[in-house]
Amino acid sequence: MNIRCIIVDDEPLAREGMELLVKDAGFLQLVAQCSNAMEANEVLASEKIDLMFLDIQMPRIRGIDFLKTLTHKPLVIITTAYPNFALEGFELNVLDYLVKPITPERFLQSVNRARTILQQQPGTADHFFVKTGSGFEKVDCASILFIEGAQNYITIHTPQGKLMTLATIKSVESQLPAGKFLRVHKSYIVAADKIDGLSGNEIRIRDHRIPVSKHHRDELMQLIDQRLIRK
Repeated sequence: MNIRCIIVDDEPLAREGMELLVKDAGFLQLVAQCSNAMEANEVLASEKIDLMFLDIQMPRIRGIDFLKTLTHKPLVIITTAYPNFALEGFELNVLDYLVKPITPERFLQSVNRARTILQQQPGTADHFFVKTGSGFEKVDCASILFIEGAQNYITIHTPQGKLMTLATIKSVESQLPAGKFLRVHKSYIVAADKIDGLSGNEIRIRDHRIPVSKHHRDELMQLIDQRLIRK
């Protein structure tokens, strides 16, 4: 499974070093780099994030204080030059506490723990239910072509038709089986095995044209590259 992560650190060199460690791990997908808590808060509100690497000493809002504001938070690995904050971090249920400079061995030990925990979490169900009118409708994940979000509503497109329900695209994303769906735009999730083609910044699924944002294009291209037939 790919673990979607963000780096939150006000020091550019520290972010670059963490980015190299993330890329070398092989199973981590870097969604964003943030220089402060405000930027991180925006990413967490709009993206499905599994893991956050969080510095403590940052301007305006410390990493520890930022954690206290989050109602729903991903797994958190503290990255800091100050070991004296370890107790305060663990009281907030952080996964690990890495003291800079971070060695590749210590980093890998920490993210392997994250992978084990995430593999044991929900997100492997083959169906879920959505509220429609006065009742509930079962949705088989295998039947989904793509999901479209608009404000607080989502539309689930299947070969049989469309289902609309009051929900956010982020909330439905957490119900989907890991590795089988791709977020290709802030408003669209597609079933990876239903993609018929890609041209420019659009995915084709049957007779539908779905936009691909620049932010999500790299993940899509990785999927295509893995299945690309070459000479």
